[in-house]
Amino acid sequence: MELYFLGTNAGLPTTQRNVTSVALRMLEERRCSWLFDCGEATQHQILHSPLKLGKLEKIFITHMHGDHVFGLPGLLSSRASHEGSPPLTVYGPQGLRDFLEATLRATQSRIDFGLEIVEHSGGLVFEDDQIKVEAEALEHRIESYGYRVTEKDRPGSLNMELLQEWGVRPGPEYGKLKNGECITVNGRTIEPAQVLGPPKRGRIVTILGDTRPTPGIHPLASGADLLVHEATFTDEFADLAYKYYHSTAVQAAEAARQAGVGELILTHFSSRYKDLEQLQPLLEEAQAVFPHTRLAIEHQSYPIRAAKGVE
Repeated sequence: MELYFLGTNAGLPTTQRNVTSVALRMLEERRCSWLFDCGEATQHQILHSPLKLGKLEKIFITHMHGDHVFGLPGLLSSRASHEGSPPLTVYGPQGLRDFLEATLRATQSRIDFGLEIVEHSGGLVFEDDQIKVEAEALEHRIESYGYRVTEKDRPGSLNMELLQEWGVRPGPEYGKLKNGECITVNGRTIEPAQVLGPPKRGRIVTILGDTRPTPGIHPLASGADLLVHEATFTDEFADLAYKYYHSTAVQAAEAARQAGVGELILTHFSSRYKDLEQLQPLLEEAQAVFPHTRLAIEHQSYPIRAAKGVE
């Protein structure tokens, strides 16, 4: 379970960075990836990444500003050209359906895989036996959301020594025990509780859309192992950030500290910061408030690890 950044710039692309998109890769857990936002040229970024359009299961849109959605129609159209692409669901705020249907209709784009569009206004967005996704409104110039992705607790580790002592060899029986089923071997009935350790806490990642500081961030980020928060400006431009409904690196760090997250990743940088060297002041300002802070760098992977002491 890891994040892979495809775009980290705010508003428009530069020669150094593309506009917003980040993938949540869950190849071991679900054999798929999810995408959060899809700015223009996201599919070009995917071509230079380990991601595959056919493995894309869900897309979550935080808000309908162009730098977060202009890449979506093209990506869907390209995915349709891949024969046998599985169904895909796109989640987002009101207006998402009109935008996609009008664009695809006007361009006569044929989507021949199962495409489902789900508009929401916050709350529980998706849940299955592995993962739950919740959304909460933020504070931006238009309707904007953050997403909290919670991996459900996983079964504990099997006591291999005890199983071998009882004559249970690796195979289907191990899977049954992991799934909570009893097995019988050599006349002995073995219950999962006898050979399973404590459950492993599922990981939590929070990915925010564009926002000013707002109370809505806390329930989304509380106790998360990793928080992705916009950091459009350094602290000297706090007034400008407030005017345009954005956040500074310091404000992102304060939100991370208050929510007790394990790690903070800053993204959505203003074009005034031309390269990685010019982004260092944002990182330094944030680390002064919340030391466990990193910059989002495109085409780098960021593993999501459960915070120490809670696995």
